[in-house]
Amino acid sequence: MAVDFTQEIQELRTTMDSVRQVTDLDALRARIADLEEQSSDPTIWDDPDNAQKVTSAMQRARADVERVTSMDSRIDDVEVLAEMGLEEGDEETIAEAEAELTRLKKSVGELEVRTMLSGEYDAREAVVTIRAGAGGVDAADFAEMLMRMYLRWAERHGYSTKVMDTSYAEEAGLKSVTFEVNEPYAYGNLSVEGGTHRLVRISPFDNQGRRQTSFAAVEVIPVIESTDHIDIPENDLKIDVFRSSGPGGQSVNTTDSAVRMTHIPTGTVVSMQNEKSQIQNRAAALRVMQSRLLLLKKAEEAAERKELAGDIKASWGDQMRSYVLNPYQMVKDLRTNHETGNPSAVFDGDIDAFIEAGVRWRIEEAKAAADA
Repeated sequence: MAVDFTQEIQELRTTMDSVRQVTDLDALRARIADLEEQSSDPTIWDDPDNAQKVTSAMQRARADVERVTSMDSRIDDVEVLAEMGLEEGDEETIAEAEAELTRLKKSVGELEVRTMLSGEYDAREAVVTIRAGAGGVDAADFAEMLMRMYLRWAERHGYSTKVMDTSYAEEAGLKSVTFEVNEPYAYGNLSVEGGTHRLVRISPFDNQGRRQTSFAAVEVIPVIESTDHIDIPENDLKIDVFRSSGPGGQSVNTTDSAVRMTHIPTGTVVSMQNEKSQIQNRAAALRVMQSRLLLLKKAEEAAERKELAGDIKASWGDQMRSYVLNPYQMVKDLRTNHETGNPSAVFDGDIDAFIEAGVRWRIEEAKAAADA
């Protein structure tokens, strides 16, 4: 079926009009000018932390402007390419225009989703924790597969990551793992990945080759910032220290550098062992603890508002995605109904379509709740 270039390009331009409206390029350029003025101050590096924040903010703002303006240029270019191919009846040029149009639709879709990330913490970096659930050794192996999936997703996009804590299972895989994704809007994107994930496959750990169903839980929280004002009284914290352990429970150092922090009033527990010193692990654990308590506080406030507003059905539900490797091949999101028949690609980090569908689903659910 021939591609209707005119209609497809018009739809892209309409989407870009919405993106520009939300992005507000004039305000972004004014912000860049202000940040450039701050960065040119010779005294800025007297406070290295602030200087780093200013330069990073300037780079992100410039990238946001470039992301929008370059997309407009690409749409113009593909329009010219399509016109040339159609006028001359050049099948090779038409095929090239179709391929570029496909790439453009993906890029514009991702950009549109970026403009939807306007939640209170969406612009933050993310802390992801994966825990093995029911399913024994298969669940532990599944937890490790999910960790690799998210780290590969980050790698594909050039995002930096840092593994903060790893608890290995006895036979294979992981009991739990916590890592950071250090990229603006990482939380907004990955927050839709939170929930219970289910794997169905022939177990490689079952000598009778039986099919096994296993579960893993994914938690995504935003990285805490100094402006969030989450104060935790020292008396509310219980801190235990122990030796870091590797696969099979083996000790990986000879000092008690690992830290387990418990918030006594809520029972929230955070463990950190991947830093070199107890002080570093304690600081990392406190940062994650503050993030979790911040979200807990917001969730309690949201529950109170929901109770006042009445019963609004906008919950995610526990089981949010199934990965089926046997008797057929499919990954399906149970909230959005987005699915693919290529689990291998998904486990290799190709999850953008799932994230995009999840963000759009969340926006629609929020709208439905607001209209109820």
